Amino acid sequence: MIGSKIKTTLLLAILTALVISIGGMVGGRGGMMIAFLLAIVMNGGSYWFSDKIVLAMYHAQPIEEAQNPQLFSIVRELATEAGLPMPRVYVIPEETPNAFATGRNPNHAAVAVTAGILRILTPTELKGVLGHELGHVRNRDILISSIAATLGGAIMILASIARWGAIFGGFGGRDDRKGGILGLLATAILAPIAATLIQLAISRSREYLADQTGARLSHNPESLARALEKLDASSRRIPMDANPSTAHMFIVNPLSGKTMAGLFSTHPPIDERIRRLREMR
Repeated sequence: MIGSKIKTTLLLAILTALVISIGGMVGGRGGMMIAFLLAIVMNGGSYWFSDKIVLAMYHAQPIEEAQNPQLFSIVRELATEAGLPMPRVYVIPEETPNAFATGRNPNHAAVAVTAGILRILTPTELKGVLGHELGHVRNRDILISSIAATLGGAIMILASIARWGAIFGGFGGRDDRKGGILGLLATAILAPIAATLIQLAISRSREYLADQTGARLSHNPESLARALEKLDASSRRIPMDANPSTAHMFIVNPLSGKTMAGLFSTHPPIDERIRRLREMR
C-alpha cells in the first residue's frame, strides 16, 4: 500500500514537471509561470465541480433510504468501518452493471451504482464493490485522479501551442534555430503520449489499492473477486456508453467491450486484480 502511494506521488510529480517544462520550451521563464498558473486554475475547477459534472453526465439520480434500505444499510456499515461520513447515494439508469465514487473529499463524497449492478450482484458481492468505492474515498483517490486529469489536460493544451509554434517557426525570435523548432515539434508529439501513459499508471495503481482497502472494509476479499468476475463479463457483453475521460472512475472499465479499448486501459487486468484479492484470503 505504501509502495502504491509513493509511486502515485512520483507520477504526479512527473506530470507537474512535464507541464512546467513544456511551458518553458514554449515561452521561456514566462511560459513556465503561465503553465504553472494554468495547472492551478484547472485543478481548482476540477476540485470544486468535477463531482457535479460527472453525476450529471450519467444522469445519476439521488435516492433516499426508503427507496433502497438494503443499499443504504451496506453503505452506512462500510462508511462506519472506514471512519467516513455517510456519503450521498445515487443510482444511474443504466443496465450495464458498474459503480463509481466521486466528491472532492470524504465530507462531500458520493457513491453511484447502476441499476444493472443492483440486479446481478448478491448483497455480499455488492458490499465488496461498495467497499472498493469507499476505499477510493478513504484513500483520497478522487482528488488524485482529478489532479492527474487536469495536469494531463494542461499538457495537451501546451502541446497544441508547441505544435503551432513549431509550424510557424517557434516563439520569441528563435525561428532560425532548427533544433528549437524540432524540439518543440517533438514535445508536441511525445508529451501528450507521456501524459496519457502516466495517467494510466496512476489509475491502475489506485485500483489495486482500492481493491485492498475494499476487501478489508468488507472483510471478504472473495466477494469482491466474484463481483469483479461478474462485472467484467457483463461489461464485455454490454459495453456502457461512457465518456473515455471518465472511464477511470468506474470499478471496471466501462469501455472494455469496445474495439481497441484495452490498448490504453485505465484499469489493471481483471485477472490480476482477482488473483491478488484471492491471495488475501
